[in-house]
Amino acid sequence: MSNKLNIRDEEILLLGLCRLSFDIEKKVMLRALAETTTDWKYFSTLANSHGVSALVYHNLERLDFLQYIPKDIVDGLRNSFMVNISRNACHTEAFVSVLNLLNKENIKVVLLKGLALELSVYENKGLRQMTDVDILLSREDCLKARKVLLENGFSSLPLKSVFYKPVLSYIGKHLPTLTKDGFSIELHHDLFGTDKSLLTKVFYDTGLETALNSEKAYLPEPRLFFLYLVRHLYLHEKNNESQLRLYADLVVLLEKYRDEIINYDLLTLTGDAGIGEILAWRLEPLRDLWGISFPEWLNDYINKWYNPDSINKFILFLKSPKDNPSVNKAILYRDNIKEIPGFSRKILFVLGDLFPTLEFMKRRYNCSSLLKAILYYPVRFGKLWYLIKAQGRGGTRA
Repeated sequence: MSNKLNIRDEEILLLGLCRLSFDIEKKVMLRALAETTTDWKYFSTLANSHGVSALVYHNLERLDFLQYIPKDIVDGLRNSFMVNISRNACHTEAFVSVLNLLNKENIKVVLLKGLALELSVYENKGLRQMTDVDILLSREDCLKARKVLLENGFSSLPLKSVFYKPVLSYIGKHLPTLTKDGFSIELHHDLFGTDKSLLTKVFYDTGLETALNSEKAYLPEPRLFFLYLVRHLYLHEKNNESQLRLYADLVVLLEKYRDEIINYDLLTLTGDAGIGEILAWRLEPLRDLWGISFPEWLNDYINKWYNPDSINKFILFLKSPKDNPSVNKAILYRDNIKEIPGFSRKILFVLGDLFPTLEFMKRRYNCSSLLKAILYYPVRFGKLWYLIKAQGRGGTRA
């Protein structure tokens, strides 16, 4: 890691602690930073903002760095860690019940994101912060699983529009969130875009069988999982919704499955997924700030996409995760429509966005009555301007 950039010691220390493996050189460097760091309040605020407090506390404790930190900061980090352990245990318990229901219907479940990482690389220690559970199902099983869960006490977030109902499994990446007793689950049917459905199928078919409290589930194959997480991170960054924990996921996955991920097949699959530039720009900070070494052929690939501003943009994000400009909304809207297969489905999506339910309108525009909500319908036609405005601009940059 380099301190020649506009980056503070507290930020370098935070980055260094967002991993699970430490060699002697890293331990010495991080200890020196911990001994000289003074603004622990800033450090703690960043850890919370980036969703890595539990992981950071765990590493501060195992490296014996807590002795350098004020007691109130240690207490706050420890509390975040304990809350995360409790939350993850509750998520896991609730999800086992879901698995039981879906396994009875012979519905194959592949774990995604937080829970998959918690079980496969974070070793189920409560280190990965997650607010819900995400799973991948076949497109055919998605609606079936939704029906099973609704029949067993789950509630769905309301549909935005009646126009969405016939195209529910083709809009976005997952069905509307289902909740029960404070537990939320998202049923995914797409990972890489509808035009890359074959890659999602390979991801689904190559899942590795595991058991969660005697219930069968599947963990993703590491290389495709890594590429999915890169794309997932990119989509969050497009919407100004990213956190350092999403980069930490890539780091810990590489630490455990380096040989399975870093090989020539990685670039072939990257091309299949259409995320060449996206991958290069996310590997760059892993190499230049985390100090992860890559073979020469992969460094050449990263350098091919070199952008002099990319590391500085990452550091800006590190300092303030929520204050970075998102991609133009018109482009985002058009990209969403491109992901929907078939002209008729696209039309239904646009109609649903122009004419949402009155309940949605009340919530969206904070209206106290249905009459006031109706008056806001003309505002929705601004979405048509998004289509016109984005026309001819091409795709988004990574």
